[in-house]
Amino acid sequence: MSFASEPGRDDSNLPPVNIVVPDDARELARDVLAYHREMRARRRRQRLTRLFGPLGRQEYGGHAAILPLIATIVALAMLAGAMLSVITISPASAPTVPATAENSGVPNLQSKPISLPAGTVRVGAPDGRIVPARSLVKSLLALVPAHCDCGTALRSLAVRANLGHLRLYFVASGAAMSQLRGLTAQYGDGAAKAVYDTGDVIGAASHAVGLTVLVVGSDATADVSRNLPRDFQSSPAPRPAPASGK
Repeated sequence: MSFASEPGRDDSNLPPVNIVVPDDARELARDVLAYHREMRARRRRQRLTRLFGPLGRQEYGGHAAILPLIATIVALAMLAGAMLSVITISPASAPTVPATAENSGVPNLQSKPISLPAGTVRVGAPDGRIVPARSLVKSLLALVPAHCDCGTALRSLAVRANLGHLRLYFVASGAAMSQLRGLTAQYGDGAAKAVYDTGDVIGAASHAVGLTVLVVGSDATADVSRNLPRDFQSSPAPRPAPASGK
């Protein structure tokens, strides 16, 4: 029996279909847009396949070959970032030194300055005038160890302080205070003042070892030179340029 005359069937025994033909073609616009989107996505996948397809082949290592490529890209990005950070470092971020350090004549043996402590010291005698340690600015502080055989170095510092118009203090604490008055009178050259660090605040803050010299700037920060030799010679002061005659 043939059902070709019945709705939805033909002589090929195909299943029935329901086809609706719209009266206005604009009703198909949504389907057309969806079709174009699908075609664009398919073309993108084809381009990616052509680009990365060789990496998926066995002779190129398969999918494992993508990992070295990603690692190389990440390494190049990190290298570029490091180079940019080096280039953009400002000179203002470099560590500064106290203003008196340039002409002090004392070698700088510590790259990072320290700050003078907040304690007090006595000037002139163990029972002398009490002053804050942080008030000893724009000066040289020579921290004298006990049983100091460093007269040559102290006299050199005194000569340098006189020539450079710097304040000079011979500082002692503990057992060294008993010899401080004599060292100041003998080697101070009239420029040094005795400072009695009864609480060892300056010595502890500077981690003094042997003869230690602090070059103190106006902001109470100091460069530290430790364990100077007893025959240390401070560099001479620069000679003033002669005035040009007219």
